[in-house]
Amino acid sequence: MPLDELYKEVILDHYKSPRNKRELPDATFTCSRNNPLCGDEIRVSAIVDGDRLMDVTFEGAGCSISQSSASMMTEAVTGRPVSEALDLAAAFRGMMAGEVEPDEDRFGDLVALKGVVKYPIRIKCAVLAWDVLQEALSSGDGDAGATHDH
Repeated sequence: MPLDELYKEVILDHYKSPRNKRELPDATFTCSRNNPLCGDEIRVSAIVDGDRLMDVTFEGAGCSISQSSASMMTEAVTGRPVSEALDLAAAFRGMMAGEVEPDEDRFGDLVALKGVVKYPIRIKCAVLAWDVLQEALSSGDGDAGATHDH
């Protein structure tokens, strides 16, 4: 199977069977954003204990890219220190901008989204959940509950 086909399969798998797509009632923070250009909506919730993301979930609706990226993000950052999650978010954004080499050891399943770089209008779909996570973690107030346009 060609690599591009494998990546498409990974994206479809996360879209059809999203990981951590659920409400998180005891969340330390919840933050929502949408992309009015294509209608993607993402709400990220997390439980932070000390400096570690103990659980990260998402809710929302949108295209396969936004939803699969959110699913992959929750898997990639759950259990990590906040600083590592923020570093990964910045690196992922760099990969989507074509500035960071897609390294499978660093990014895992997220490498499957590297092909989105060829479609600039879809990059916002891929980074939406990451932007929500970054906004929530950077706000520092523990509750970034507002909904914002992306």
